[in-house]
Amino acid sequence: MTNITLTTYDWVPELPRGFVRDLRIRWALEEAGMPYNVASTPFRQREAEHLAHQPFAQVPWLTDGDLSIFETGAILLHLGAQSHRLMPGDPAGRAKVTEWLFAALNSVEAASLPWSILRFSKPEAGIPEALVGFLSARLSRMEAVLSSGDWLAGSFSVADIAMVDVLRLVGRLGGLGDYPACQAYVVRATARPTFIKAHADQMAHFAAADHR
Repeated sequence: MTNITLTTYDWVPELPRGFVRDLRIRWALEEAGMPYNVASTPFRQREAEHLAHQPFAQVPWLTDGDLSIFETGAILLHLGAQSHRLMPGDPAGRAKVTEWLFAALNSVEAASLPWSILRFSKPEAGIPEALVGFLSARLSRMEAVLSSGDWLAGSFSVADIAMVDVLRLVGRLGGLGDYPACQAYVVRATARPTFIKAHADQMAHFAAADHR
């Protein structure tokens, strides 16, 4: 019996399905071939037990034996340390994966997330030019990096899982049109059978709750 349990919402509306961040962890676990269980926490009512595991009342969190870990970056690092399919064993390789994992969450997502929120909400004044420029600068740098190799740290790793998921949302909202290397990177990664399974499993998990 596995000791790993991934907890996500019991249900979400249709719009965010396929983009809820438990997908990052499902994908990593599938890549590593680690058996795991999926548990649910109520979407509409964030109670004390939820907050005990995730103080911001978000998902996912992972329990691994006696450990309970929240934030996808922290969970990906935890899983990477357990599988060479997710992170190399040598110090230089681990450092490279780690820096790109943090870059996905701190440099790229820091620009893409506020832009994405405004794209969804469609403010009357439009998206501020400074924010558009911020994201463009980050995507231009990623375009240069991704033009020279398939993956960020040599072989596929947790850094790619995080970066692809960040860029996927930008692409969904039409923000990758001028960045062909970024587009190709997302297509390449999401064609992996592990992503396809993780995505299908998340969609099925939320769809199963539609008529409860």
